[in-house]
Amino acid sequence: MTFHAIPSLVAGQWVAPGPGARPIESAITAQIMAEAGNDTLDVAAMRSFARDVGGPNLRAMTFHDRARMLKALATHLNTHKQELYDLSFHTGATQADGTVDIDGGIGTVFVYASKGRREMPDAHVYLDGEVEQLGRTGAFLGQHIATSLQGVAVHINAFNFPVWGMLEKLAPTLLAGVPAIVKPATVSCYVTHAAVRLMHESGILPEGAVQLVSGGLGDLLGMLDAQDVVSFTGSAHTALKLRSQRHILENSIRFVAEQDSLNASVLGPDAGPGTPEFDVFIKEVHREMTVKAGQKCTAIRRIMAPSAHIDAVIEALSARLAKTVIGDPRDTETRMGALVSQPQKHDVLEKAALIGTEATRVYGDPDDFTVHGADAQNGAFVPPMLFHCDDPDAATHLHDTEAFGPVSTIMPYRDIDHAIALVNRGGGSLVASVVTRDGDVARQVALGAAAWHGRLYFNNRDSMSEATGHGAPLPHMVHGGPGRAGGGEELGGIRGVMHYMQRTAIQGSPDILSAISGTWVPGAAQTDSGVHPFTRSFHDLQIGETLIAGPRKVTLEDIETFAHFTGDTFYAHMDEDAAKANPFFPGRVAHGYLLLSFAAGMFVQPDPGPVLANTGLDNLRFMKPVSPGDSITVHLTVKQKTPRNDEYGEVRWHVALSNQDADQVAEYELLTMVSFE
Repeated sequence: MTFHAIPSLVAGQWVAPGPGARPIESAITAQIMAEAGNDTLDVAAMRSFARDVGGPNLRAMTFHDRARMLKALATHLNTHKQELYDLSFHTGATQADGTVDIDGGIGTVFVYASKGRREMPDAHVYLDGEVEQLGRTGAFLGQHIATSLQGVAVHINAFNFPVWGMLEKLAPTLLAGVPAIVKPATVSCYVTHAAVRLMHESGILPEGAVQLVSGGLGDLLGMLDAQDVVSFTGSAHTALKLRSQRHILENSIRFVAEQDSLNASVLGPDAGPGTPEFDVFIKEVHREMTVKAGQKCTAIRRIMAPSAHIDAVIEALSARLAKTVIGDPRDTETRMGALVSQPQKHDVLEKAALIGTEATRVYGDPDDFTVHGADAQNGAFVPPMLFHCDDPDAATHLHDTEAFGPVSTIMPYRDIDHAIALVNRGGGSLVASVVTRDGDVARQVALGAAAWHGRLYFNNRDSMSEATGHGAPLPHMVHGGPGRAGGGEELGGIRGVMHYMQRTAIQGSPDILSAISGTWVPGAAQTDSGVHPFTRSFHDLQIGETLIAGPRKVTLEDIETFAHFTGDTFYAHMDEDAAKANPFFPGRVAHGYLLLSFAAGMFVQPDPGPVLANTGLDNLRFMKPVSPGDSITVHLTVKQKTPRNDEYGEVRWHVALSNQDADQVAEYELLTMVSFE
């Protein structure tokens, strides 16, 4: 077995283990395979390097620049991931477990790369919400913006996901423009180090963007200030110890925690034996007990089933667990590997024994089980253990003790209200799941339990072919939970990026807001290039560039022709008396979509040119009816520009229609793809 001295990446240089280094054992054999840690690490230099070099380098990039960087990074890691798999085996993880960790982490980076390009501007300022008119005439406006924090993100990660745990924090952090200091759990830091080394050597990241602490953080947390963020995953005990430090509290340092979670899964009252729902429930629980040997923050710790189905669930789940091959994770026949270390094994057995004071073990004996291809004593192996508690209302340990391994307890419920009460006894969790096809049951659970859980996962025969699983946090959805789960939140698409940015309300004139945001707002200056904007390339078009077309008179003949041609003969357009009886109309009025069609005809430039396609229409509003004899004028203004690839970009136009009295009658935003040439 190769011995690894795991260095830290400090201010762009690799620093070997030193005083205070601790040995790291293989989960499979308990042989010492690595060492990590250095009590003399210059963490002050790391913080300065991140803030003085990494931060400015990242903030000089736009959101799209950073998104492209993330895509390149994910592609590079994906090409070299087998190296990570080979190391991951020594954490006790099987090849399938590695897929969750390594491919899951890389996939998360890909998602943030895509969302950064699609949902964020090619700019340095993120607009949060719409412009608010704060004065009577529109001369004084307000808008919320988000800008990059000017500090460093300290990521303290758990041992169970050395790659995903790092990347799920790193992707939104880098997209926000904030450098990171990554501190993985020492027991599995050799896998994280390999991933960081791949990223560092790729040259994709700007200098100072990512640093690595293999070992302890020293007094780094005591050096942080209000521009810094601590994002923590681990035990509630450690989270409390860190977040309650006087320095953290006095400086209002952001502390995001994802910690202990007694996640539950409920078999719906309609999902009895013989239904597809029952089968998928057993499959889900088995998977959550055995993947990563149960070392998942989202694993199912508590199982709720109707009293009448308890025996059937125990029988079906035990039969499935009995087929689970436990052994050397490098063996392709192995379905469940080892826990990460001997200390972790001892902790799981201790917690299982505590649970056993309130429940009966119905499957799995830690003193009598088979391990294939490895030594059960030397390796950190335990069997899956299923407990049964017939009186969950009287129990306490079941609802406050997490055995972080392949341990779960089944308990009966009387009705759905009782099930909700039991689910909520966990005191806040990352996820609770319900397998049901009954929409009323799902709604009842959502109303009764959502406040206690970061995610509610519903599955049944209609969704099971595409469902991602109870225990799979997706980058699109929030990951975190209230109470015992830490009260924090990660991921959730662009929501996850906002944790590393400052939301600020800006107030001023339309021109000031437009200058700050890089987006034209109504009332800001408009310019005329002297040529039709549809003849100008993406790069030539300027924010605020405006075409004024019209006026065009709308006649009764226009209205009737449009009505008969389209089939829209709604009475407000065709019946004078009926239209007058409607409090919204003075009489017969033009169709709203007739006005849009006229507007398009008024501002279009028909010749082939840079405009490639009309791809959408957003925020359409009709403010005032147009009667026969009224005239309309259209203002077409470049509101925002967003590159989409190397050949063209999206131009968002603000379109305003007004009548002969200069009253606005309609407005919308037109989306077009415009060539760079």
